[in-house]
Amino acid sequence: MKDIELVLGLLAVMIMLVALARKLQVSYPILLVLAGLVMGFVPGLPKIELQPELVFILFLPPILQYAAYLTPTRDFRASIRSIGLLAVGLVLATMGAVALVAHLIIPGLPWAAAFVLGAIVAPPDAVAASAIAQRLQLPRRIVTVLEGESLLNDATALVAYRAALVAVTSGTFSLLEAGGNFLLAAGGGVAVGIVSGLVLIPIFRRLNNDVSVYITLTFLSGYATYILADQVFKVSGVLAVIALGLLHSQPRFNTMTAELRVQAFPIWDIVIFLLNGLIFILIGLQLRSVVERLDGETFTLIWYAFAICLTVIVVRIAWVFPGTYLPRLPKRTREHDPFPPWQHAVIVAWTGMRGIVSLASALAIPVVISEGGPPFPQRDLIIFLTFCVILATLVVQGLTLPLIIKVLKVVDDGGGEREEDKARLVAARAGKDRLHQLAQNDGISTEMVEKMGRQYEARIRRFAARYHGDQDGETEAHFSQFQRLELDLLDVELAAVIDLRNNGVINDEVLRRVQHDLDLERVRIQ
Repeated sequence: MKDIELVLGLLAVMIMLVALARKLQVSYPILLVLAGLVMGFVPGLPKIELQPELVFILFLPPILQYAAYLTPTRDFRASIRSIGLLAVGLVLATMGAVALVAHLIIPGLPWAAAFVLGAIVAPPDAVAASAIAQRLQLPRRIVTVLEGESLLNDATALVAYRAALVAVTSGTFSLLEAGGNFLLAAGGGVAVGIVSGLVLIPIFRRLNNDVSVYITLTFLSGYATYILADQVFKVSGVLAVIALGLLHSQPRFNTMTAELRVQAFPIWDIVIFLLNGLIFILIGLQLRSVVERLDGETFTLIWYAFAICLTVIVVRIAWVFPGTYLPRLPKRTREHDPFPPWQHAVIVAWTGMRGIVSLASALAIPVVISEGGPPFPQRDLIIFLTFCVILATLVVQGLTLPLIIKVLKVVDDGGGEREEDKARLVAARAGKDRLHQLAQNDGISTEMVEKMGRQYEARIRRFAARYHGDQDGETEAHFSQFQRLELDLLDVELAAVIDLRNNGVINDEVLRRVQHDLDLERVRIQ
């Protein structure tokens, strides 16, 4: 019972902090981690130990699945070289650099354990990157690279992490074997995700008339795919879930009806929001138990933490600039993928926040190398350093990123809005053309054709003005005024229906059905 009360209390605190973060215009993961850190040292508060299995199985699959589903695949493919260099190359480079620094400055830390630390702190966090990047209204290309990197780098880091753990427990390491395991885990994970998705599509299609069952099944599909890949086939569960999400996001494999789309996305948004919020507040709460297990002088621990955090940040900066410009040196490459502004490279280099995967990996380190064997070398110190990296990158980089963006004058290029206006314009023209075809072939009344034709003409004028640039703003001002009029009329309609209910003319069920339709109309207009 106490555990339930604790979870409910954390949820209440989380909601208030997120509301405060939005009012302060601060990314909520930052505030939640800091709040969790403070709460962890409040006297009388139960000590919370985050189980790594809980993170990997309960939290990670739906977060990755939804992020993959929302990933724009065209932009993802266009940026695949940049994403690959960050998600694979940078992760391995960070792991090596951190291992080198840790081995040199920490007495008694063996190479294998140093590589474990490097693999743990190497991958930036998908949730933190997405939450911060989207709030700051960055150009779409930057957001795509950051989100794509954070989707794929977990798989690289987790495979490298397991290879390093094997090196600690066995005392041997084979680069050839590690490379083969990486390819097998990555390829196998993608294969499991695709096969799982293809098997589920006919099931989804048969159940898409039952909203509750369909939405529940979409959640369970991510968990099942992750467990199947990770526990049964021993391949990358992360890539399996990502492959599943990407597959089901494609129109030809998407089985969602209009009703499902209207109801499913808000439900997913709420669930992912709750999972993300709990994750970050739980990260902060872990520091108390980590510090209690540490032995050593405070100054020495601070020096270790500073050195590792600095290494993580510097390696990313040193990698991003060559990785951005060197592959584009050939003229043929620049013709279809020109040099991005240096300001964009600065932002990508500074956006390397770590998060829950790093902490869960650190907590998952075994206490002893083998049953009845010696303890894992410097386990508590590795967990402490991981927490410090998460705190430093999330808070320091996350808080300074808005200032850097403002100084560099990087703003959204409006490409996404232009594409949306073009899509709406093309859709309206297609609807108008179809209306004329039906009028000629099916004998629809002239009055109906004219009425609907005027609606399509209005849409075409509005989106054409947006897409081609409404210089004087008269067209948009006209439609904005019309929009306000529509909203006012909807308010009057709803008030009239509520009066009917209050006077006993209709019951609550009828009120809710009519109110639902009016609400959908309001959402469409807004």
